Amino acid sequence: MAVLSHPLSGHRRLVLLLATAGGIVLVLAAVVTLAVTLTFSSFATSVRPAGIFLPTEEDGLIASDTALSVDDDSHPALARLDPALLDALRAAQAAAEADGIRFDITSGWRSVDLQRQLLADAVHTYGSEDVARQYVATPDASSHVTGQAVDIGTLDAQLWIIEHGRAWGLCQTYANERWHFERATEPGDECPEPKLDARG
Repeated sequence: MAVLSHPLSGHRRLVLLLATAGGIVLVLAAVVTLAVTLTFSSFATSVRPAGIFLPTEEDGLIASDTALSVDDDSHPALARLDPALLDALRAAQAAAEADGIRFDITSGWRSVDLQRQLLADAVHTYGSEDVARQYVATPDASSHVTGQAVDIGTLDAQLWIIEHGRAWGLCQTYANERWHFERATEPGDECPEPKLDARG
């Protein structure tokens, strides 16, 4: 005589099979997610510092909605500038005030990590490292990292320094960056011809 199976046993087997299949799918999804994350992490590590980097004032970050005056000694972007550059900026600012011009510094000294992030952001923006490097130098080539460059925000201040800055040795050093200045000559001497771009 044949033994009849319980009517729920087929249903139980189906539930067990579906549960097992669902578990396998979850494990595979976790493995794929982990693989993608590790691949992205190794790429991100080659472009950015390890971990998530959130720049602060200590890295020389100046908030995009603010600018510093040449007298703001407390901010690392100015406090860590080359002293000769800072003195030249202050002397030039005193003369510019007679023309109603105030220097608004939007970038000065930067940490290596901040410079690296700016380059990575530029690569993302322009879609090409070659184009990005026309505007952002590598950390080892950046005069911002060594404290020997400032960026000036407003057009009238930029034009004033381009016209008068050589009296203090201040020069526009890149032809494609009207805002970028360095102490590139002795006070009163002619400024050198600007380099084509940040690649040098």
